[in-house]
Amino acid sequence: MRILLFLFFALVSHHSFGQNMYSYSDSSMSVKVNKDFRMDVLATKQAEINKRAETLSANRSRRGYRIQVYNAQNRDEANAVKAELLRRFPDQKSYLLYQSPNFRVRFGNFLSQREASDLRKMLAALYPNRSIYVVPDMIEYTPPPEEEEL
Repeated sequence: MRILLFLFFALVSHHSFGQNMYSYSDSSMSVKVNKDFRMDVLATKQAEINKRAETLSANRSRRGYRIQVYNAQNRDEANAVKAELLRRFPDQKSYLLYQSPNFRVRFGNFLSQREASDLRKMLAALYPNRSIYVVPDMIEYTPPPEEEEL
């Protein structure tokens, strides 16, 4: 009985393919696509926008230095340190990073280690009981207008 069922299904499945095995010539089967010419214009504009955004993002970050002010497991204290730094130094940016299990507060965007060291000394005087040090990092960099034109 099993053999008969197997043969029956084998024969039925052999003849029940969803595709035809016949070959057609390319001339009789063609597809015509009607496309609005404005789609090409939009695609070109989008490519230009993407290229410009890629160039800008490449110019906006580069290797530099930041000052690490806090490194511990307490998230609330890290947020408090970040808020205090922003209050005391509104012209600089501070960053809260999480690298399990620690929260780190890094401060500033400096191109040279010397710039970062000068501000590190000032922060060390304000917070004498903290270990504050300069770390290499990818920083946000806004080029001056004369450098952007090049």
